[in-house]
Amino acid sequence: MQDILSRQRHAQYTEGTPGAAVRIDRLDRAIGILVDHAREIADALREDFGHRSIEGSLITDVAASIEPLKHARRHVRHWMRRERRAVTPAALALLGARAWVDYQPKGVVGVIAPWNFPFNLTFSPLAGILAAGNRAMIKPSEFTPRSSALMQSMVAKAFDPAELVVVTGDQSVGEAFAALPFDHLLFTGATQVAKHVMRAAATNLVPVTLELGGKSPAIIGPDADLDMAADRLLFGKTLNAGQICVAPDYALVPQEKVDALVAALAAGFSRMFPSLQDKGDYTSIISDRHLERLQDYLADAREKGAVVRSLHPATEIVRERRLPMHVVLEPSDDMRVMQEEIFGPILPIIGYDRLEDAIAHVNARPRPLALYYFGNDRAMQEKVLSGIVAGGITLNDTVMHLTMDNLPFGGTGSSGMGAYHGFDGFRTFSHARGVYQQGWFDTGRLLRPPYGKLVARLLKAKITR
Repeated sequence: MQDILSRQRHAQYTEGTPGAAVRIDRLDRAIGILVDHAREIADALREDFGHRSIEGSLITDVAASIEPLKHARRHVRHWMRRERRAVTPAALALLGARAWVDYQPKGVVGVIAPWNFPFNLTFSPLAGILAAGNRAMIKPSEFTPRSSALMQSMVAKAFDPAELVVVTGDQSVGEAFAALPFDHLLFTGATQVAKHVMRAAATNLVPVTLELGGKSPAIIGPDADLDMAADRLLFGKTLNAGQICVAPDYALVPQEKVDALVAALAAGFSRMFPSLQDKGDYTSIISDRHLERLQDYLADAREKGAVVRSLHPATEIVRERRLPMHVVLEPSDDMRVMQEEIFGPILPIIGYDRLEDAIAHVNARPRPLALYYFGNDRAMQEKVLSGIVAGGITLNDTVMHLTMDNLPFGGTGSSGMGAYHGFDGFRTFSHARGVYQQGWFDTGRLLRPPYGKLVARLLKAKITR
């Protein structure tokens, strides 16, 4: 891996900053391999998960990976333009001074991608990485071996290793990868793992972007349409069987509407997934270990007094790790389901009396990666928007802010740091180099010794309130 990094860095230095044509060509090739291998990607994901909808994978890991690459291709020439800045004080401009920002490639970017959306969470950030003129090394998850091997083969067909390469291997390879002296490192995954990644990167002072997770709440406002809210909550909570970092982790609901929302969720789940036993649209839990973890959450909640309900009661036996959607009513803070990120089809529901109580509940916990609010009252929307700090927010739906190429995507606090997508991704993976050009008048001589009366007058004018 060190040899590959050295080769990429040498190529970056010797070939210099790539022009727009080179960047567009790299984006084109990334798009091309996704298009050419679309069905193979869906098949590999189905094999890795045990069962995963072909159409679902084509949506989330193929189409949703192509779109940010196309967005970058459309806009990269504009993003690369020199950004003029005003000189200060403004009088310097009259003397010929100029200032601007050039966005330079950082160099070689390392990408550590997770197992839940292996292709999307690799190729979506690659849009910004390649548009910014960088080269990249990718370490996909060992938990999706077929997908990782396919990705390695795809990339090798279209890219020279000095441009872009995929490195596969187990946890020890991942640890060594995180310790490489990249020019930037992107990690998407669990908060606890991110601490080790950041510690490894710090040894070489590598700047990091961390896309993590946590417990993202959904708040049902007093005026929310419950049927609409239920359908859209189910979309976020059953997409990839809830194995998505921005899935609604728990719901805060007006006390008097809890039962009605549960009924709407049950009806909606039955419409979306009439059977979990056929080869339908419902995704399996990634592994036996993760399934056991989720079942332990449910058992722990029952033992501690919560009401646990399956939204598909006809499914008594979990086959091929397809766990039905469950709701947990009256959860308490000592339950594991309220302490850990769920990452699966379980939705705790907490009743509240006032909207202020729901906001206080969220603020008493680590800052979430995503926040969802359902309701059309503008004053209540603004109360939530101004009262809670979250990585990103969708109003009256779930997950959709993640699909917006013109919005930054990223967390804050324990849910991550930094952002990408669109121009924000281009900027994250670029070095914003400030440049000042002195004018025809040597203003610097006013600041050089020997100091006299003119400097005294300047200081008197400057050191004021």
